[in-house]
Amino acid sequence: MLRTYTCNDLTKESVWQEVTLCWWVSNRRDHGWIIFIDLRDRYGLTQIVFDPADNEQAWLEANDFRSEYVIQVTWKVRNRPLWQENKNLNTWEIEVIIFNTRLLSKSKTPPFEIDWFWDLANEEIRYKHRYIDLRRKKALENIMFRSKFLNFTRNWFSSNDFLEVQTPIFTVSSPEWARDFLVPSRLHPGKFYALPQAPQQYKQLLMVGWVDKYFQVAPCFRDEDPRADRHACEFYQIDCEMSFVEQEDVFGVVENYIRDVVAGVSDKEIISPIGFDRMSYDEALENYWTDKPDLRFGMKFVDLTDIFANSSFSVFKNVYDTSWVIKAIKLEWQTMSRKDIDDLTQVAIKSGAKWLAYIIYDAVEWPKSPILKFFSPEEIKEMEFRLQPKTWDIIFFSANEFKRAVTVLSVVRLTLRDKYNLADKNKLALAWIVDFPMFEQDDVTGKLDFSHNPFSMPHGWVEAFDRQDLLNIKAVQYDLACNWFEILSGSIRNHDIESLVKAFWIVGRDKQEVIDKFGAMYEAFQYWVPPHWWFAIGMDRFMMILKDEENIREVYAFPKSGRAQDLMMNAPATVDASQLDELHIELKPFDL
Repeated sequence: MLRTYTCNDLTKESVWQEVTLCWWVSNRRDHGWIIFIDLRDRYGLTQIVFDPADNEQAWLEANDFRSEYVIQVTWKVRNRPLWQENKNLNTWEIEVIIFNTRLLSKSKTPPFEIDWFWDLANEEIRYKHRYIDLRRKKALENIMFRSKFLNFTRNWFSSNDFLEVQTPIFTVSSPEWARDFLVPSRLHPGKFYALPQAPQQYKQLLMVGWVDKYFQVAPCFRDEDPRADRHACEFYQIDCEMSFVEQEDVFGVVENYIRDVVAGVSDKEIISPIGFDRMSYDEALENYWTDKPDLRFGMKFVDLTDIFANSSFSVFKNVYDTSWVIKAIKLEWQTMSRKDIDDLTQVAIKSGAKWLAYIIYDAVEWPKSPILKFFSPEEIKEMEFRLQPKTWDIIFFSANEFKRAVTVLSVVRLTLRDKYNLADKNKLALAWIVDFPMFEQDDVTGKLDFSHNPFSMPHGWVEAFDRQDLLNIKAVQYDLACNWFEILSGSIRNHDIESLVKAFWIVGRDKQEVIDKFGAMYEAFQYWVPPHWWFAIGMDRFMMILKDEENIREVYAFPKSGRAQDLMMNAPATVDASQLDELHIELKPFDL
């Protein structure tokens, strides 16, 4: 019996071997007498030549072949004629001569072009026919990359003594980060399971049960609106919990894993391979107005408030607002036309600025700006000392109450990043953001809530909850930022049950609600619980960065659309009335 080859099996050593190949027709080119067909499989493309002089019957059959037909061909391999090599194909030096053919399956005309070298079709059309979309080279490569990433990850954590434990999918609803997906119970009418937003309680209970190092590639379910870096309905995280460790131990595990996985599956380069950068949450907001700064380029905010406190420039002054600040960023070694600056000014205005002040340092007039006449020589000297401008640098200013000023500069910074390609896509800039506020306050109701994770321990431990200035309590929490995305969150757990009760009491949930919502943890923590830490890596988001995808949906085999729909399976969908009756559910009238 002849072996069935893949395109990847064919090399120059295959010349004059008899081969059988089965897969899809990528395209067909009729040159009048000779027919060329590119056969595609997961490994590449192979050109097949149908010449009536070699086999007239096969040539006649090839007249009926069309794109996406599945065929089986038997042939011998030969070298391509001189100067006819096609380096777009992995089998670029060879082609095949047909002995016989067999049509295995016909195809309708696909709803979009899927040749590997064509542009993408509309996303909704692609996702409706995802099984066809997966024949695209880029889509298939992402699936293969995900498989490689998962295998590497499981092997890495297992080899470092982490136990992989699968936690339940059907669980109980609890007040965590987002809306739960609820599943009605047929056997217990009126009661509901919830799909886990994360394996939150289970992994902490594993710590009680002596599983001191846990990991899982965990499915998480949250009813949140999708966005470019957040998939609808479900996502996956590399979930870990560790007992009897310190923060430096956790950081060491994460940094070693990140360095190893990047080197093992990607061609990206980590900018700080020895140790990742660190900054507090407050420093991140002060210098970048985000807790996930892109550190592949500079343009850190520089505070100039004290320099221009008594300036004659009215735009920089507001003696009635104690939160008024003057911040600046420096764009290095670039030239901007008048139109460029006007366009950037409009971006700043849309972000809340009244205007965008600037100073240009070019080789002809150094410096130049319509605002220089308002500054004293001492003010200019001190400003330049802090910003250190050089030839072809441009300084941009933002003056306003703090939040608005830094919001404007953040948008300007990222706009300049994209316009001048300041961030190298082949580099990964990773930074730990630490010491998040334990609580935040609603601007409208004044109500306190958890700002990061309700199960975290504050700095100062239990006694911190006795403070009057609750908004100033810092939690032992951390995120890992990478190229303007958050790819990891974690913290030390609040493993003292009464302290946990007090934390929930501060945000308006009494002890009985804690017992009702977290009963298993409340009971288990009374039977000795070790101090433990956790982290969870947003696997899909991290892969999106490594694959240079602009949308997280592209790293899933079967993604939800931007409207949280499975267009291929037509989900969500209505169900039969009998199914609702079994679950004792009656639908209220609603407007679409």
